[in-house]
Amino acid sequence: MVLSALPGVGKQLAKKLTSHFGSEELAVASLKGGDLARIAEIDGLSPKRALSLARAVAGDSGTFLATKESISVHKQLLSSISAFTSCQASRDRMQLLTPVADPSERRKKSILSHNFASSHPELVTIFSESWKSLAITRSPNNRYERVVVSKQPREHLKKWCRVLTPGNGETWKDYTVFKSITWIGGGAPAEIPDGWLVLSNDPDEELIVPEKTLDWFQHNKRTLQVVREIVELKAIEEDFHPFLDALFTSVEGLSALPELLDEIDDESDLEKVAEVKDLLWGKVKSLCEEVNLEVENAMNDAKMALSGAELLEALSDGTAFQRKIRDATSMVISDAMEKAKTTLNEFLEGTGSRCPFDLFTNDWPAKINRSTIDKIDGQLESKLVSDKAQHISNLAAKLGPLKSHCESAIRELIEFDQWLAIAKWAQKNDCTIPEIVDHGIYVEEGRHLLLGCPADPVTYGLGQAADEGDKQSLALLTGANSGGKTTLLELLAHVSILTHMGLPVPAKSAKVGLVESLHILAKAGGTQSAGALEQTLVELAEVVSDPSAKLILADELEAITEPGAGARIIAGMLLAAESQPETTMMLVTHLAPAIIKASGRDDLRVDGIEASGLDADMELIVDRTPKRNHLARSTPELIVKRLVQRSQGNARGLFSDILQMFD
Repeated sequence: MVLSALPGVGKQLAKKLTSHFGSEELAVASLKGGDLARIAEIDGLSPKRALSLARAVAGDSGTFLATKESISVHKQLLSSISAFTSCQASRDRMQLLTPVADPSERRKKSILSHNFASSHPELVTIFSESWKSLAITRSPNNRYERVVVSKQPREHLKKWCRVLTPGNGETWKDYTVFKSITWIGGGAPAEIPDGWLVLSNDPDEELIVPEKTLDWFQHNKRTLQVVREIVELKAIEEDFHPFLDALFTSVEGLSALPELLDEIDDESDLEKVAEVKDLLWGKVKSLCEEVNLEVENAMNDAKMALSGAELLEALSDGTAFQRKIRDATSMVISDAMEKAKTTLNEFLEGTGSRCPFDLFTNDWPAKINRSTIDKIDGQLESKLVSDKAQHISNLAAKLGPLKSHCESAIRELIEFDQWLAIAKWAQKNDCTIPEIVDHGIYVEEGRHLLLGCPADPVTYGLGQAADEGDKQSLALLTGANSGGKTTLLELLAHVSILTHMGLPVPAKSAKVGLVESLHILAKAGGTQSAGALEQTLVELAEVVSDPSAKLILADELEAITEPGAGARIIAGMLLAAESQPETTMMLVTHLAPAIIKASGRDDLRVDGIEASGLDADMELIVDRTPKRNHLARSTPELIVKRLVQRSQGNARGLFSDILQMFD
């Protein structure tokens, strides 16, 4: 996919996206994955615009949710479903689930995930807990001491480290002042210095700054552990299910990941060398003290027997006497020093260094040869640098090729969590996959999920999807206040939106014809000014006269002006909508008789939700399923009757008087 092909993405924004993510491919992957927070980091790109771009990549044309009320209902549905996700990344990705023209692939995923959730509840529980650690991968913003030397420009690396280009006449020797070098291309030294990496002209990007590669895996380790668990489950799971097959396919090529993740933390050899280096001077100082103490103790017990001739010789030749003393003590000193050297060799074991013969000077008391220890210290430092560089380089060479696989696997796992959340939501609410038909909408025992209380099931239909006798494309819905007219309207909106998203719907069964747009027209806020009324009428006229396939759900439009004029206006709008064969419309109204009269028609469909009375708690007794072709009363007398029971004083007397007027 080319970024500039997206709606509203020009060359400048495409360039910003590419620069921000590192490549056009990575930018598209982030848009597809719903990485909204990172997309919105781009200068000049609002969170709303970021969401719009991500939805466009996901297939949303932006035309289905045609009114602000439609957008609001969709948002409420997503919020309800998102509560079942395991992590924030899945909740962010859920925002990409908007109605699309062809929901067939999503329907397959809905069915597959629902079947898996039903047949493998134990794995669903395990995944739900484990996937709490899922998150969009992030690159650390560290800057490294490494210096990259390359004849080819590598500007993109400058945010991570120094990048130098050899000048005319410069050789590798001019760069030995730097501790960590990555030399790319020809001119490298034959014998590679400690801490240097020498790579070909076109190296793997992940090897150039190997510290950056390892830091990425360390930085995303918690999320990578989730990938690891799937890899390990794949190796032992014997119960195959298409959902699991797809899940395991997402981690193909990552079988080595568990071992490599362990290897990142396994720096035992390096830790040994570093520990020895830190303790070296203290160790040799204590050995020197031990040698002197051991010799002193040994000499306290030493005895020297001299003959008379030897005594006379010592008196005449002091040097000869001293030589005899040294000969007598040399064995003691030699044994103590050899013991110290053996101890130091044991201390240095595993570091690649050994104790040299000249550990001590020729002086007495015994003294450490500082130049010798400096040499050992230098050897340890060199090995530490070399081994660390080699360790990092080797790991980066193994992990580098897996990085893009890991990113892809994590994005897919986040999507799997999204579909598993949908399955859990569908199970919780007893949802079913609707049948796609040519025209209309039909719901059997549908339930409004967002009331905050258990909803009474309702069966209702419009258009060709409905039962015989109910196949009209237009209907007026009448009935009692608080009887459920608006609730039914919203239920139809829920079913339509969810169906076009490819998701299950809250009903025993449903049939839905796909349309290009959904228009939810909410109650007007009262009589409008002349200018506002004119604007409203223009918008209504554009909607009802448009020949495209659409579902219109309107709630008491008559409130835009006075009742008489409102009825005539609505009658005209209904007749215009009826003339469009691809339009299905339901209008909630209290002016059905006036609308029918103004239309000059006696065959308009009028359905009614009617209250039959009040229960012991003075609540309306209502059959929420509308009666077909029945003009229901709005039952204001029942409301007044309830007010008589619930009011006191003068207000109660007034309501009693009003109630008598209904007789």
